[in-house]
Amino acid sequence: MAVYHDSRCRLCRREGVKLMLKGERCKSEKCAVERRAYPPGARMTKRRRSTSEYNAQLREKQKMRRIYGVLERQFHNYFKKAAQKQGVTGENLLRMLELRLDNVIYRLGFAPSRSAARLLALHSHFSINAKRVNIPSFQCKEGDTIQVREKSKGLDTIHSALKSAKDIPEWLSVDKVKLTGTVVRTPDRGDIPVDVQEHLVVELYSK
Repeated sequence: MAVYHDSRCRLCRREGVKLMLKGERCKSEKCAVERRAYPPGARMTKRRRSTSEYNAQLREKQKMRRIYGVLERQFHNYFKKAAQKQGVTGENLLRMLELRLDNVIYRLGFAPSRSAARLLALHSHFSINAKRVNIPSFQCKEGDTIQVREKSKGLDTIHSALKSAKDIPEWLSVDKVKLTGTVVRTPDRGDIPVDVQEHLVVELYSK
């Protein structure tokens, strides 16, 4: 599995917004976007950003892809599946990304960031409907119950994340005592607090 190994803060600075890739650090004064509010690279500070239609579309695609930690080919496959579904393609795409297991773990408050949630999923710390699942991209669905496995209930990472967890989405429910979460319903666009213009992504891939 391909993994991004470079500085995640560079990604936020490139997009000019906080992508929340490093959990609590993104909310602190140490956030790179707060300290250096310009794109990475010495020459980028003097270079004028392109304002073309294509660049706007590309930046929204890159922003969405980086928020969810999805590589290019995988993201394109998500788009093709979203386009085949009934409804608005952009909303379908966001919904599929939100229902990834690693994102659901993050939204439930079991991990401080999506990258941490991805590692927890890969190391088999969670089960879905009492079955062990170690695939971060697993598509959760309405009614699924995500549970911390018995061997993993003492992990400090999970407990510290739960202590600072706020604003659990309405489409999810969580039991912090039993360390379980449930997908109550499929999220609507209004349930997804991601600042992206998904229609620009659709326009980019529709050319």
